[in-house]
Amino acid sequence: MSKSAFITGVTGQDGSYLAELLLSKGYTVHGLLRRSSSFNTERIDHIYQGPEEAQRSFILHYGDLSDGVALVNLLRDVRPDEIYNLGAQSHVRVSFSTPLYTSDVTGLSTVRLLEAVRASGIDTRLYQASSSEMFGTSPPPQNEKTPFHPRSPYGCAKAFGYWTTVNYREAYGLFAVNGILFNHESPRRGETFVTRKISRAVARIKAGLQDCLYLGNLNAVRDWGYAPEYVEAMWRMLQCNEPDDYVVATGEAATVKQFLELAFSHVDLDWTEFVRYDPSYERPSEVNALIGDASKAQEKLSWKPSVRVQELARIMVDADVALLAAGLSGQNVRVSA
Repeated sequence: MSKSAFITGVTGQDGSYLAELLLSKGYTVHGLLRRSSSFNTERIDHIYQGPEEAQRSFILHYGDLSDGVALVNLLRDVRPDEIYNLGAQSHVRVSFSTPLYTSDVTGLSTVRLLEAVRASGIDTRLYQASSSEMFGTSPPPQNEKTPFHPRSPYGCAKAFGYWTTVNYREAYGLFAVNGILFNHESPRRGETFVTRKISRAVARIKAGLQDCLYLGNLNAVRDWGYAPEYVEAMWRMLQCNEPDDYVVATGEAATVKQFLELAFSHVDLDWTEFVRYDPSYERPSEVNALIGDASKAQEKLSWKPSVRVQELARIMVDADVALLAAGLSGQNVRVSA
């Protein structure tokens, strides 16, 4: 019999790539879908299977991470072999504006899901999506032994989720792991995240549809990888004999300014002619440098990234140029890269 998996945040960047990966491995994939009056499934429309289809391998369930009772019932019905908790309010700057909501959905939801595993009595393995933002001001390179010093409500919520996962593993013997992922991007990244904001603006400026791009801190240093490669690491963590926590990163750093240079130069534009500073995009407390040391993942998971920031910028710009061109021509397109 094939394995089954349950993914929260299945409609997001990581959730959509992970669903594709698991389906390619023969899994039956169940995804948690929040009810909305507008469609929010564009990243997974190409793999959607309706209830009228026989022997579905991709199944969506309405629910919410704020509803612990519904999670218990859902897990008892689905009985997945693996659970991937990717759902969250994941925008760091927004977390300063919505700290209570972020703490609830990003932090407390981890407790609800772990308790749902216990209450449902299922035998499963759980992946918790932790974040490099937990490290905050701890100097790079950061690895699994680096102390946390989060600098945002999002980082604090993720740190709570991390330690809750460790606690349930130690207290109740659950197979629960933390993947501490550094920044990972793709053409499916949300349009308000800085890399996608840049690649989308490059396409629009090149097409003459946008005059300039407003950004905040250009000196922040980040370790940027490619999301499809990072979901492979998630899956590998749950295939191990014993649960453990892993940093997933490229080990290479670039500033926002360098990403700008790479993205604009790819279409023969000078970024300095189009980028403007807007202080409203600054965070109340900044994280200056996040650079990961993924030596443990390379050794124990045999995982190693291949896409670096230069190629990542080209992939994202090319995808947004193609998406814009198709939209202007009236074609019905989706983000597939």
